[in-house]
Amino acid sequence: MSDFFGQLALSKKTMAAISDMGFEEPTPIQAQAIPLIMEGFDVIGQAQTGTGKTAAFGIPITEKVNPSLLKVQALILTPTRELAIQVAEEVGKIGSHKKIRVLPIYGGQPIDRQLRSLRMGIHVVIGTPGRILDHLQRKTLNLENVQIAVLDEADEMLDMGFIEDIESILEKTPKERQSLLFSATIPLPIQRLAERYLKQPKLITFSKETLTVPLTQQYYYEIGQGSKSDALCRILDYENYDSVIVFCRTKRGVDELVASLQTRGYFAEGLHGDLSQVQRDKTMRKFRLGETELLVATDVAARGLDIERVSHVINFDIPQDPESYVHRIGRTGRAGREGKALTLIFPSEYRQLRLIEKLIKVRIEKAVPPSFQDVLQQQMETIKVTLRNIINENKLDTYQNIALELMKEFDPVDVTSAAIKYAFVQKGIELNENDFSSSFGNTGAKHGMVRLFVTIGRQQNIRPQDLIKSITEETGVSSNAIGDINIYDKFTFVEVPEDAAPRVINILDRSMFKGKRIAVQLARAKQDGYR
Repeated sequence: MSDFFGQLALSKKTMAAISDMGFEEPTPIQAQAIPLIMEGFDVIGQAQTGTGKTAAFGIPITEKVNPSLLKVQALILTPTRELAIQVAEEVGKIGSHKKIRVLPIYGGQPIDRQLRSLRMGIHVVIGTPGRILDHLQRKTLNLENVQIAVLDEADEMLDMGFIEDIESILEKTPKERQSLLFSATIPLPIQRLAERYLKQPKLITFSKETLTVPLTQQYYYEIGQGSKSDALCRILDYENYDSVIVFCRTKRGVDELVASLQTRGYFAEGLHGDLSQVQRDKTMRKFRLGETELLVATDVAARGLDIERVSHVINFDIPQDPESYVHRIGRTGRAGREGKALTLIFPSEYRQLRLIEKLIKVRIEKAVPPSFQDVLQQQMETIKVTLRNIINENKLDTYQNIALELMKEFDPVDVTSAAIKYAFVQKGIELNENDFSSSFGNTGAKHGMVRLFVTIGRQQNIRPQDLIKSITEETGVSSNAIGDINIYDKFTFVEVPEDAAPRVINILDRSMFKGKRIAVQLARAKQDGYR
């Protein structure tokens, strides 16, 4: 872990949580904001989503909260339910060892559940202004013990008309509290809000990099089911690479992936912050000399590496900070060569991918993970090319004698086939391996499509165009790709492309739709008597 976190004099429990989360080095906004917040200053941070700002205020909040006092001691206001949930999850992880109780509060969630949690005692509340104000009016939320108030993405809350609600909420908190404001832009109304509620704030300005590497081809693979390690191995076997840097999010992830790759016969070495300088130098020397084909590393460990022969960068874990993506893919495509950047994502990480695209202003193309048959075909073509090149060199005299001896005993075709089989074995290809591609079984959909069961229907006045709009906006699936839609009184069937089904289910299941929480799942070939 970086010396930065050690110098902050954080408690052992917070340091343990940060280590569990795999933090090695702070992002720029964290490096600037955390010391100021720890010292008690009010702070205005001008920063985009994806800069690591949640940890920038989450770490100080965790340190300042008293776990033994079951009162709301920190309040974080966010513009949307999605951000409230996301922030709550991260603050919860940071405060996990200190047993900090965190509660997201937002509209669309049953209020009884929120009331029950508040009665049991909560340390940190994260919520949307409307629902927070609702609790204050009901007198079910007490903010008298709030030490820190955070306005996250303040400009978004301004655009959504929340400024008056925010002012009403802040009036219910102690005047001697510490106040933090984070916003991508600082328009005049936000300036006035800061002047009224923040005391001599320190201003932090942080802009995102928006460049990418023009000579780098960028693709992503959506891994629906099965092992991500299996998918990585298929990709490695399919791609024609010189050397590869594979990025993982944590040190533990690096160690586990290296062990998995070495077990499968790949020449892989790990690089992360826990290695000594001697170990780092040894690993890098082997990688530069080509003795190691795959370098598995964390972002911090790979920073500053200058290796010209890297043909591929693979994001085994999608970076949480879009700027890290820019730094990662910059490791390939150097010295005028064209490189490839490949990213593996689960359906739940699709939104993070779209955020990266938005900030780097580049559309990352989707690729289909190669099947076992694809790998076989690719290896077959590679072996054919290699054999043709060897034959054309016409330096086979010694080997022809061996071949002639074998042909006296065996059929020439069998001898050739045995040589090709040996070539496959040398490449680690096992013909009895299982294909890792996902299978959804028979859902009653057309070929290449998957039929989904959605728990909303005519009784909620749903129309086909409503469902198409939601799927398109939330998941990125093209409206033209959506198949048949059948709406009944209480439920609906919709067909989506097979490769997009895991993403659609993951994003839309348990989401709010027309004021109702819906479930989305695979349909059966015959379900509830309908086809």
